[in-house]
Amino acid sequence: MTGKPADTIDAFHRGAFHVVQPKGRGHRSGMDAMLLAALVADERPVRVADLGAGAGAAGLAVASRLAETQVVLFERSAEMADYARRSILLPENAHVAGRLSVVEADVTLTAKARNDAGLIDESFHHVIMNPPFNDAGDRRTPDALKAEAHAMTDGLFESWIRTAGAIMIPGGQLSLIARPESIAEIVAACGRRFGGIEVTAIHPRPGENAVRILVTAIKGSRARLSLRAALIMHEEGSHKFSPLVDDFNNGRAAYARL
Repeated sequence: MTGKPADTIDAFHRGAFHVVQPKGRGHRSGMDAMLLAALVADERPVRVADLGAGAGAAGLAVASRLAETQVVLFERSAEMADYARRSILLPENAHVAGRLSVVEADVTLTAKARNDAGLIDESFHHVIMNPPFNDAGDRRTPDALKAEAHAMTDGLFESWIRTAGAIMIPGGQLSLIARPESIAEIVAACGRRFGGIEVTAIHPRPGENAVRILVTAIKGSRARLSLRAALIMHEEGSHKFSPLVDDFNNGRAAYARL
């Protein structure tokens, strides 16, 4: 199914919801967004902020799986925020549209400017994020939209996690997905804001190095950091997802904290 010639309309969770995305340019959501969404394991009527939401795939996945959630998609790029709005308005998403909204805002804002932009202090139970992951030294893409989505800047985790801590209620949960090499910066950024950090490494296959980490933490907690059992994406010698990862990818299960 296609939208405008420059767009695609992509099904997630085996057709439970759909996302309008730019075709052949920009950041296109996939497995990372679905794994991130699986970190929200909360059946209560909670408010969830998706920082740097892009076209809204992770936030939509949370809303689709958890019927009591209200999700706000925060996105700096005017073009990607428009994709998120269009995604919400798709007929296929009518069952979740009333619980989703889009706010065009820079998540690195601070103090009054942050509140004025809609990132209101202590107003969310969960904050999820999939921050830009490419180091400045990585090969640059000629695609400006993709470059904006993928270009990591110095202090990025500090500024994003600072905002997460500000807009989250005490005891709220931070959830993020990142590259393994970012772990030290993430832990440092959590600092005194978040504790009870749980880190899960994601490996493509048994014996292969991790390609992503899943991180959750609790605002105000003083619990120690935990390294959880690794997640293996594919069965050995196969491109087929392992049963647990397939459940996360298709919204059949949540990856609850220990």
